[in-house]
Amino acid sequence: MKFWRFISLRKSYLQCLYPLFKPFNPSTQIPHNPKSLQTFAKFGGEKAKAILTLIQKGDFSPTPNAFSKLLSECSATKSLKEGMQIHAHITKSGFSDDTSLRNHLIGLYSKCEVFGYARNVFEEMAEPDLVSWSSLISGYAQNGFGREALLAFYEMHSMGLKCNEFTFPSVLKACSILKDLNIGKQIHGIVVVVGFESNVFVVNTLVVMYAKCGELLDSWKLFDEIPERNVVSWNALFTSYMQNDCFGKAVSLFQEMILSGIKPDEFTLSNIVNACSSAGDYDQGRRVHGYLIRLGYDSDPFSANALVDMYAKLADIDAAIIVFKNIVPPDIVSWNAIIAGCVLHAYYDLAIELLVDMKCSEVKPNMFTFSSILKACASLEMKDLGMQIHSYSTKMNFGSDMYVNVGLIDMYSKCNLLKDARVLFNQTLNPDLIAWNALISGYSLKGDDKEVISIFSEMQKEGHFFNQTTLSTVLKSIASLQKVEMCNQVHVVALKSGLDSSVYVMNGLIDSYGKCGYVEDAARIFCSGSCEDVVSFTSMVTAYAQYGQGEEALKLFLQMLDQGLKPDPFACSSLLNACANLSAYEQGKQIHVHILKSGFMLDVFAGNALVNMYAKCGSIRDADLAFHEIPDRGIVSWSAMIGGLAQHGHGRQALNMFNQMLKEGVSPNHVTLVSVLCACNHAGLVTEAKQYFSSMEESFGVEPKQEHYACMIDLLGRAGRLDEAMELVDNMPFEATAPVWGALLGASRIHKNIQLGRRAAERLFVLEPEKSGTHVLLANMYAAVGKWENVAEVRRLMKDSRVKKEPGMSWIEVKDKVYTFVVGDRSHSRTEEIYAKLDELSDLLAKAGYVPMVEIDLHDVERSEKEILLYQHSEKLAVAFGLIATPPGAPIRVKKNLRVCIDCHTAFKFICKIVSREIIIRDINRFHHFRDGSCSCGDYW
Repeated sequence: MKFWRFISLRKSYLQCLYPLFKPFNPSTQIPHNPKSLQTFAKFGGEKAKAILTLIQKGDFSPTPNAFSKLLSECSATKSLKEGMQIHAHITKSGFSDDTSLRNHLIGLYSKCEVFGYARNVFEEMAEPDLVSWSSLISGYAQNGFGREALLAFYEMHSMGLKCNEFTFPSVLKACSILKDLNIGKQIHGIVVVVGFESNVFVVNTLVVMYAKCGELLDSWKLFDEIPERNVVSWNALFTSYMQNDCFGKAVSLFQEMILSGIKPDEFTLSNIVNACSSAGDYDQGRRVHGYLIRLGYDSDPFSANALVDMYAKLADIDAAIIVFKNIVPPDIVSWNAIIAGCVLHAYYDLAIELLVDMKCSEVKPNMFTFSSILKACASLEMKDLGMQIHSYSTKMNFGSDMYVNVGLIDMYSKCNLLKDARVLFNQTLNPDLIAWNALISGYSLKGDDKEVISIFSEMQKEGHFFNQTTLSTVLKSIASLQKVEMCNQVHVVALKSGLDSSVYVMNGLIDSYGKCGYVEDAARIFCSGSCEDVVSFTSMVTAYAQYGQGEEALKLFLQMLDQGLKPDPFACSSLLNACANLSAYEQGKQIHVHILKSGFMLDVFAGNALVNMYAKCGSIRDADLAFHEIPDRGIVSWSAMIGGLAQHGHGRQALNMFNQMLKEGVSPNHVTLVSVLCACNHAGLVTEAKQYFSSMEESFGVEPKQEHYACMIDLLGRAGRLDEAMELVDNMPFEATAPVWGALLGASRIHKNIQLGRRAAERLFVLEPEKSGTHVLLANMYAAVGKWENVAEVRRLMKDSRVKKEPGMSWIEVKDKVYTFVVGDRSHSRTEEIYAKLDELSDLLAKAGYVPMVEIDLHDVERSEKEILLYQHSEKLAVAFGLIATPPGAPIRVKKNLRVCIDCHTAFKFICKIVSREIIIRDINRFHHFRDGSCSCGDYW
């Protein structure tokens, strides 16, 4: 036994606290509530009051034994006022030296937390006995003053007094309070030396002490060695496991206790109810409720409150309310439990109703009540009620409570009162991490991403710690801003802080890098981490789909299914976008089936993605069906459908749908109006387009942007109204961008306006010097009018500028696989069959009257070679493969990365009639449906 260790702590304890055996000054030594006299006077003591009245009238002269009984009652009910009056009568009666009465007074004052009085009585004793010391130590320990209890124990021990079975539990409880395992072990040694190691009360306290000090194994060993365990022993064990968050184990040990024949008491059952709540074990919690009813403890306030809390936390709000209504009367703990449960499970309206009922019951809410209700106000955006709570909490002096402050910051943020949230935050003394996160989340929620970054920078400068919630919110804002430099910086911060392994941070990094266009970095984090959940897969799929790697997105979908993960509506939306970008119609239909099976058809995001996918995969009919399945069609739904119709050349239908949207009260945004102008453009509806464009701001409150001007200029140019188009360019309120000059160049080529075409090309050389499309269009324009010297000049310029022509690529989906073709491609496994089909088509096309348009080929070769080169365009190879790889009569769907050339366009009009198939070509501008010898674009593209 190393008792010297315990003795060596004496000096440090004395320095920290007070000199031993000096009278306490309650106002300065050990803090207590100055209103304690009034508070404790409210707790019963009716018998003592009656006897005091008789004593004051002179009708009763109690003996020391009677005074002892009166003090015991006051101590049990914590009736301090009556106890002090009895103390005065004891002094008047001359019984002040009675040791038993002094011990009772020490016990009374200790339990009522007025340790200065307890110490004064104690020091007036000539020779305090074991009971006196035990009363003082117990009072300290019962009220949480662990150090004072240990110092009193040392004082007693140094005087040669030996502890008994009543003193040791108080001393061990003091060790538990301080979580001082070293001293606890030394006290354990003393217990063994003096022979109390088999005493059930002492061992029970040892079980708890070791558990609270984190030594669960030692705690279990002690329990296991108890020869005759009682309910207190089991309660100590349950407390041990619950202290160490082993709630499931506590619940299973309860079953073991029942099987051993020990009858639980109300303390056992309320503890196990709390364990069931924390372990999420609803069924066992119900069984414990049954025990409470059978044993008659269901009216016990602690057990009833524990039941309310359990049912509320485990989402059985109805059961929680039934238990709550049977509590007569419910106290503040009861109200807080039911209100917090309602808020936890989003029954916000019910939580507010309960607050009103609470107010009517005259139970005053505390900071925990306000913390819960403020969450409800934030979720419902009830700023008026939130502000009333703010005012009331200030009057109740809860303004300094951090939980209330955080709740107010969160409420103001979610009610779009960010200035108020910021003012409150600035007024908070030493805001903690939760307060910082609440402010950051508020700005993030309202889309003020720049302010989120600014607050995070401020947080770092002030040296505040952050957690995974902070970084994931900041990364979300960085993703919205698409600032890869910031993403890199936060990544470094995450690495240095060790938060890079957090699932939330890793998912945030994947999403942020992906949305910034750094797909490889996102993929590297995805592959290197262990965060392969639905969120990370969705972020990665979205990144692949957004930046043209649809094949990789679909591979991830299969990997997801292999791992047993079920894509959510957001993942399905991203997968549908990948299918849309690839024109992967069949795979898109498979995702559609998954959406149906998973019950996501009511999800607006999934519905909108379906409309977009079918429209971009060439099936406007399926897009229309999907559109009408969306239950609550918003502006995104309408815009997707109108845009789809426009892309497919159904201009009139697109405008009819736009008018229907207006009738249903949905206001257009700038995207919708771009789609409307595109519909007019593809259908050649110049008059209608001019009407919509001129009335945009007046009718719909949408100011024309670059995209709207580009649509109008393209439309006017294609219609041959080049002067009007140029006038619109000159009168634009901003500098013309590349799409505008590109539209003018395209129109100049169609209408052979060399001067305007040259001017447009010169501007494009400045704005987009790396784009080969400008050189190609300019050269084609010169070639169309026979200016071959100019063609050669453009080719030289292209070579000198080191601009490489973007290769034409086409994609076709056959049997769930997407095949890619380039001009002259011979890499396909069925190349011989593809070229044989082209030769076959060549003969049939010649007989049908098709003549290759060799003038559009700019290669300096013979006519026959130009014809061969035209036949080997990527879209023709894709169509030929579709003819040999798909069933007769099935539509052929091809996507091309560039504008379909005029020769291929002409050839497909012949081919669709020859083979009796619909050929759907999606180029960079629109869809072309070739059917019965004509195209849906009406040769206007």
